[in-house]
Amino acid sequence: MKVSVSYLSSIFDKKNTIRLIDKSSADFIHVDLMDGKFVPKNNFEIKNVLNDLKDTKKPLDIHLMVLNPKRYIDDLSKLNPEYITIHLESNNIEENIKLIKSKNIKVGISIKPNTDISYLEPYYNEIDLILVMTVEPGAGGQRFLFDMLKKVEDLNNIRNNNGYKYLISVDGGINEYTAYKVKKSGGDILVSGSFICHHEYFDERINLLRK
Repeated sequence: MKVSVSYLSSIFDKKNTIRLIDKSSADFIHVDLMDGKFVPKNNFEIKNVLNDLKDTKKPLDIHLMVLNPKRYIDDLSKLNPEYITIHLESNNIEENIKLIKSKNIKVGISIKPNTDISYLEPYYNEIDLILVMTVEPGAGGQRFLFDMLKKVEDLNNIRNNNGYKYLISVDGGINEYTAYKVKKSGGDILVSGSFICHHEYFDERINLLRK
């Protein structure tokens, strides 16, 4: 089970949180970017994101909670991330999948809790990652929506029955108990923020998720 750590909510300032994640045993740094349109909160300017992450060593797992991903993909590709994940509910999905692939970056699609997985069907062969939101996107520290585990189970079954290669990532309300439930349901990557970054010793919390 891989762990992608978000620095969205932390007891440390952003610079030190990113540094601590980068030094930890985490598999990815999860980068939550919100434009104030797709979700109410606006939390970034591209120039600051590029500066904040330019010296990191861990693979970057970028989650675009934005209405128009195309506006940011060219700039974010300069960071050479492992994944750029766009929302199924955002604009111009096909165009943005092709653009991300043209940068030799793996493509993810995320779905909100109220979005049925049937809408993902046209993209199963095109993408590398499906990010299942188990909270409403836009804020850290929310409670895990257990109904979303059925989506994880169904996506795992679809993958196994059809030979698709996508990984299943789960984001929102992740702690040691919900991590166990995600593993049982067939998830591959846990995205966790406050469970890890609201504690002094990041690796202790990461290890709890992996057990």
